[in-house]
Amino acid sequence: MNKKDEVFHPYRLHCFCYDVLKDATNRFSGNNFIGEGGFGDVYRGWISYRTMNAARPKSGLAIAVKRLRDKGPQGQDEWLNELRFLSKLNHPNIVKLIGYCSNNEHRIVSWRRRVKIAIGAARGLDHLHSQSKPVIHRDVKTSNILLTSHFDAKISDFGLAKFGPQGDQSHVSSRLLGTTGYFAPEYIATGHLTLKTDVYSFGVVLLEIFTGSRAIRKHTNGAAVTLVQWAEPYLKDKVKLHHVMDRKLKRNFPMQEAQKFAEIIVKCLHLDPTSRPTMAEVVARLEEIQSASNHNQPNSGISRHPRRGLQS
Repeated sequence: MNKKDEVFHPYRLHCFCYDVLKDATNRFSGNNFIGEGGFGDVYRGWISYRTMNAARPKSGLAIAVKRLRDKGPQGQDEWLNELRFLSKLNHPNIVKLIGYCSNNEHRIVSWRRRVKIAIGAARGLDHLHSQSKPVIHRDVKTSNILLTSHFDAKISDFGLAKFGPQGDQSHVSSRLLGTTGYFAPEYIATGHLTLKTDVYSFGVVLLEIFTGSRAIRKHTNGAAVTLVQWAEPYLKDKVKLHHVMDRKLKRNFPMQEAQKFAEIIVKCLHLDPTSRPTMAEVVARLEEIQSASNHNQPNSGISRHPRRGLQS
């Protein structure tokens, strides 16, 4: 980072030495690889919270380290943009930035876990949208949701984030950036961004949680189709709904809750952005499902390891 870019110090971010992060991740070992973002790979590591030096695995504070992959101007700009936003945000469902450097074992199977993850991610987005200057994440997808060992979701990767419309503005304009399969139709057609653009993308995330499939599906003949195109005809049909639900669930869930979950997905994916719910409304509906789920099902076990994304 250049001296002129050191605008993050007022937010008390720690400036890490590269060697510390290298040691913390065991030389960015493949065993510690969590996932990849648009401009960097993410690794799990451990540091001492007291000294901010590398710690032995599982003996210190677990951290996620994003290492810039593309050293070109676009990657650098996105990296700085992410720091700019994360240095100002503090919420339990948004990944916490603690510093910067200037120099998978178990599948998520249970219904309750999926509902919990959905609620955590929804709360994080609601927090972004509720700022005095609302923030549009613009790249909401499963791989940008971090999970703790207790399956608490944290929104990450703010490289494409933008401030939302304010005052008399109905939208902000932008060139099409993000990930195929998650784009809201009006964003593709016009480049207009609103908070409801994130809501649509979150609807795709909910659909991935529900179906256990990726945002883009490939047929046996090699043709690709979006998950929304494939699943939408079934979501409104209570009789056929089970055809698109993840088979790994093995029907270990109340169908009534599944139907309510599907209803939320349909509302988030509405073609008319003004007909989509706010993230606050999504949180409320998901919490109703969780309340019913906690009442109907016993506690399930949890994995000990953090991982990135909603699919192993």
